[in-house]
Amino acid sequence: MSDRIVVDIALRQGEFELAADLVLPGAGVTVFFGPSGAGKTSLINCIAGLVTPQRGRIALGRRVLFDSRAGIDLPPERRHVGYVFQDGRLFPHLTVAGNLRYGMKHRSVAFDEVVELLGIGALLQRRPLNLSGGEKQRVAIGRALLASPQLLLMDEPLASLDAARRAEILPYLERLRDHFALPILYVTHDRREAQRLAAHVVLIRAGAVIGQGRPGEILPRMAVSDPDEAE
Repeated sequence: MSDRIVVDIALRQGEFELAADLVLPGAGVTVFFGPSGAGKTSLINCIAGLVTPQRGRIALGRRVLFDSRAGIDLPPERRHVGYVFQDGRLFPHLTVAGNLRYGMKHRSVAFDEVVELLGIGALLQRRPLNLSGGEKQRVAIGRALLASPQLLLMDEPLASLDAARRAEILPYLERLRDHFALPILYVTHDRREAQRLAAHVVLIRAGAVIGQGRPGEILPRMAVSDPDEAE
């Protein structure tokens, strides 16, 4: 998908307000970077259809997902968006193979291709209870890919892992980025992840977009004032 992603929304939840007016690349990894509580997850939840903005427009190329003026608000299952949560959210009663096949659509992404790319062939008959944190996240990524999304959202997928498991899974994320022509919106407050994965970075603080551009140009502008950013 080469068409750009348009996100122009306003959201209010209690005392928190989020405003974003973005035109994002339709390929590669765009990182939403900022401290905890900045609004990064709220932003991708709006794109996924899990949260409804008060006003605005969200479009993937020519496909409009949300338009408050036109009365368009597609439900999550019709947005063709994959979502990888922090905790994986695998089904405990299914094997890894069962989790991967859940929600498979159109078979535009090959099962064996995803299994090989993520290095999870030896895990197929195991259940989530018997997986490490890094293994669970690789399976969760595979499940999202096999739903044949037009956009992949990743909400701090490494946040719950220790340093060793993060180092283990980062190469798989790079392989995913380089192998599939799929736009990825990736939430993190870790500079190293942003520098390693991103082609484009959006800085978010206190519900506002304060800058965007290439990692080497943009990340130095974010002052280390939040302990999370210094990791």
